[in-house]
Amino acid sequence: MRWSRYFLPTLREDPKDSEAISHKLMMRAGLIRRLGAGAYTYLPFGLRALQKAVAIVREEMNNAGAQELLMPAMQPVELWKQTGRYSVLGDVLITFTDRTGKEVALGPTHEEVVTDLLKEIHSHKQLPVTVYQIQTKFRDEPRPRFGVIRSKEFLMKDAYSFDVDVEGLNRSYQVMYDAYQRIFARCGLKVLACEADPGMMGGDVSHEFMAPAESGEDRVVQCAKCGYAANLEAAKCPPAPRPLSPAPEDARKPLELVKTPGAHTVEQVSRFLKVTPAQLIKTLLYDVDPSTSLGMSPKNQAEGLQKDHVAVLVRGDHEVNEAKVRRAVGSAQLKLSSSQTIEHISGAPVGFTGPVKLGGVRLLVDHAAMQVVNAVTGANAAETHLINVNPGRDFQPSLVGDFRIVTEEDRCPKCQSPLSFIRTIESGHVFKLGTKYSQALGALFQDADSTMKPMIMGCYGIGINRLLAAAIEQRHDAQGICWPVALAPFQVVISVMEASNADFMRVGQEVEQTLTASGLEVLLDDRDQSPGSKLKDADLVGIPVQVIIGKAWQAEQQVEVVVRSTKERVRVKFEALKETVDKLLDKVSTL
Repeated sequence: MRWSRYFLPTLREDPKDSEAISHKLMMRAGLIRRLGAGAYTYLPFGLRALQKAVAIVREEMNNAGAQELLMPAMQPVELWKQTGRYSVLGDVLITFTDRTGKEVALGPTHEEVVTDLLKEIHSHKQLPVTVYQIQTKFRDEPRPRFGVIRSKEFLMKDAYSFDVDVEGLNRSYQVMYDAYQRIFARCGLKVLACEADPGMMGGDVSHEFMAPAESGEDRVVQCAKCGYAANLEAAKCPPAPRPLSPAPEDARKPLELVKTPGAHTVEQVSRFLKVTPAQLIKTLLYDVDPSTSLGMSPKNQAEGLQKDHVAVLVRGDHEVNEAKVRRAVGSAQLKLSSSQTIEHISGAPVGFTGPVKLGGVRLLVDHAAMQVVNAVTGANAAETHLINVNPGRDFQPSLVGDFRIVTEEDRCPKCQSPLSFIRTIESGHVFKLGTKYSQALGALFQDADSTMKPMIMGCYGIGINRLLAAAIEQRHDAQGICWPVALAPFQVVISVMEASNADFMRVGQEVEQTLTASGLEVLLDDRDQSPGSKLKDADLVGIPVQVIIGKAWQAEQQVEVVVRSTKERVRVKFEALKETVDKLLDKVSTL
């Protein structure tokens, strides 16, 4: 391929609206162009890389026994209403009304559609089955950013397993989990397999495959000692081994009202009362939508936690983990109550809600908040707080549990070692869905004992666009991209330093023919540009091996071979070029 005829426009400066490294370099290196918010065109160079990722994903899915199909992007919303996810996704779901008056959704995922399809299976003898597709998905992201990392339109591989029992699901899940590890390794990505919250997908077990990256918008915790890893939504915060304040029972002081004019935030109240934020217990009121059930446990159902409003109590220096609260109340929809609702329930403005004599709501209290002695809380009265509040004496929790986001002070829940916080890009996600969709949509099969049972499902997704972005985030330097060989649009770029030099061009064409005939993908830079500009472009686009035809050929009849990622340089005669390039590509393929 001749660069002079190839549509590969490069940019010298970072685009103004770019944030992440991958976004900047994908624009500058001519992989993508922005059409609108969250929508990108893949130029020929970028599409080649995307197709390399698709090929790897497809091959590993096929090798794992999954069968490829292709489902419509347009989905009837009735299916989404049957599973309850129509209201859960809300404005994120892109819908329109067709000419017959029916409401149609552009699918962000296909659990409903594939479950409805697999209803054609009637017998346990037809199971297990795993199917997958590679297709464009749509989400009306409220804040698309980071280029293709968070966009409104994206390419995704989504797979779905159907089994007769939990043991079968566990086997299917492990097969997909292992396939994912191979996919990321082949793409040259370093990933962490992290415990995750299933969220609106449902189910009770989930793992995210997170690629560490400085520009990543997600954060995960990892224990270097035992290998525990989880995203912030799922990271466990077990009860501390002893109370925050080792005060004996008789040191618990009587309740006291204090006026706190102008102080309603944790920082303001702490400063006004001269206490640490850890001595405060903050009370946050949430609206709960009982129609969006996540499948509550029998225990929670018995305790009647699925109410219209709940109060969540955490220490002043901690933050509420809404994913954990959603799981506890069994609802996929949870949002902070409005100021009007807060005042109606507590009788006080925002910032003065407290648990003492707070009626009409259940109190979900975090373990750490339960251990605070002589705490400060809102008094359910304007400009007023209570001091010397003691959980269990002054208010009774409805449920005590883990309701907060992990902090740097927390220890690994498995081995009690320190945790490290890492920025990452979510590249894949696997779920054990159970019967959430098969039960709602009537995907039943006849078991060996002739009883009708819902299929046991799993779901497995990979954001293929994100594979490219994550690879660039992990493999770049100040000059540009350093492609892993498996994803590189071309394996070799031939840089002819003087396009007007007939001898240089003759050698460049011979090199192109020789390497192409050996099965390599080669880009010949025959443009009439300065040597410096060509070398900068070669570094920017990041093709793994560069063959330079210039001074070394003129002086010694040699070509210079450069490895993009390691800067290794060798000079060889034409006869030794193919063997040298092959060895260097093999070498960098393992990095």
